[in-house]
Amino acid sequence: MKQTPFKANITAVGKYLPKKVITNQDMEKLVDTSDEWIQSRTGIRERRKVQKGEATVEMSTNAVHNLMKNHNISPEEIDTIIVATVTPDMILPCSAALIQKNINAVNAWGYDLSAACSGFLFGLESGAALIESGRSKKVIVIGADTMSSILNYEDRNTCILFGDGAGAVLLEPSEEFGIIDSELRIDGSGGEYLKVDGGGSLNPASHETITNKSHYVWQDGKTVYKFAVRGMADISYEVATRNNLSGDNISLFIPHQANKRIIDATAKRLGLKESQIMINIDTYANTTSATLPICIAEAYENNRLKQGDNVMLSTFGAGFSWGAMYLKWGMSTHA
Repeated sequence: MKQTPFKANITAVGKYLPKKVITNQDMEKLVDTSDEWIQSRTGIRERRKVQKGEATVEMSTNAVHNLMKNHNISPEEIDTIIVATVTPDMILPCSAALIQKNINAVNAWGYDLSAACSGFLFGLESGAALIESGRSKKVIVIGADTMSSILNYEDRNTCILFGDGAGAVLLEPSEEFGIIDSELRIDGSGGEYLKVDGGGSLNPASHETITNKSHYVWQDGKTVYKFAVRGMADISYEVATRNNLSGDNISLFIPHQANKRIIDATAKRLGLKESQIMINIDTYANTTSATLPICIAEAYENNRLKQGDNVMLSTFGAGFSWGAMYLKWGMSTHA
């Protein structure tokens, strides 16, 4: 458990979802699947997809503009920008620099962070360290992914699962509210089960990588599911137990939105009722790094969070990477 003068407190939230909706019925026209099959196994009904020319930086910029507008934040106040993404607009420059320019955050520095679906939680941990050390006062943490850019729409095992979106939060120091505890882990032995082989320095783009469809997401679904169920449930229970949290005093559980059955298994381990769980996978599918911040923003907008609430975050992603975080919610109820 952290013992520092200040906690990193979420003081503003924002989100952005592309306008284009792709339903399960639309997916039926692309691959051999059905609405019933998708919903029963994943909980997904529809997902969002960017328009041509729209990608991670623009979605992130819109999410931060939403945050600043709703909470009266000036871009000059921001001193750090952390962007969690596996789908940057380009290899370089980093997305953080392009977003910094777009929002005119003239006093900010920043960087990108890649940890797949766990990226945002890892970004929160990184931003919290800057706040707790006193090195930063206002840190924007963004989770954003344009998953449609790395999906093979002929592979029914992956294309039905993902959507595009972006979310952002502002971290500031607080003596009373904020991140209390966390546990984050990686295990590279799981790297072979969920990956994008092409486009990196090992297998740079070539005729061969394009022919082999190496630039698309590939996963061994059964193996990933098995590890995710155990990983998310175990680490969430570990953080909850050492902070004396249970179904009786967890106000809201905000899990990564990869699969409804994984969420249900973790919630059951924590002894939670459905009313204590934030779920929007049915509407947006798995937006990878964006799932948690979008959920946080929607929970706030829908008045599911009030000051002093005990909130648990949990995630699992490629790497394998996974983690859980406990925070004491510090924002007043949404007007």
